[in-house]
Amino acid sequence: MLKKLLPVVLALIGTGAGVGAGLFLMPAEGDVPEVADHGDDHAVVTSDDPHAADETHKGDDPHGSAGNEYVKINNQFVIPIMGAKRVEALVVAAISLEVSGGTTQVVYAREPKLRDVFLQVMFDHANIGGFEGSFTSGERMEILRSALLDAARSVLGADVKDVLITEIARQDAA
Repeated sequence: MLKKLLPVVLALIGTGAGVGAGLFLMPAEGDVPEVADHGDDHAVVTSDDPHAADETHKGDDPHGSAGNEYVKINNQFVIPIMGAKRVEALVVAAISLEVSGGTTQVVYAREPKLRDVFLQVMFDHANIGGFEGSFTSGERMEILRSALLDAARSVLGADVKDVLITEIARQDAA
């Protein structure tokens, strides 16, 4: 009887500890950014935090009512690193855009074109050796980010404030 009761008691204690830790570590209500669901698995985080806003955006809206929005580009980007005769590695990257408030739907409407120009930039970066060696160093990441920002602005204009590389990994071929 005790053998059957012990796992149930341990599960209840673990669940109670997890709920207690969740309640204790929950951020204050003012610290949580608003998340708007726009359907089709598109999540947009808006921020009215003055520290999160881009410096160039501060003078755009005299009333300060619209903050920047962060738009996650669907699906990761996979970039092959070519050797002499075969693919030597793959780089996988996830990208989000910081845009002016209210332009989220424009980003999703132009996402195929954005993906195309982003892939071209990352293929060019790979072909000049940008993903070789210490590819996550500050200088190399800044070069890539700058090129991605220029590409995004060629599609969306000045509404793009920044390009955020939210994930990047390199997998060498066996």
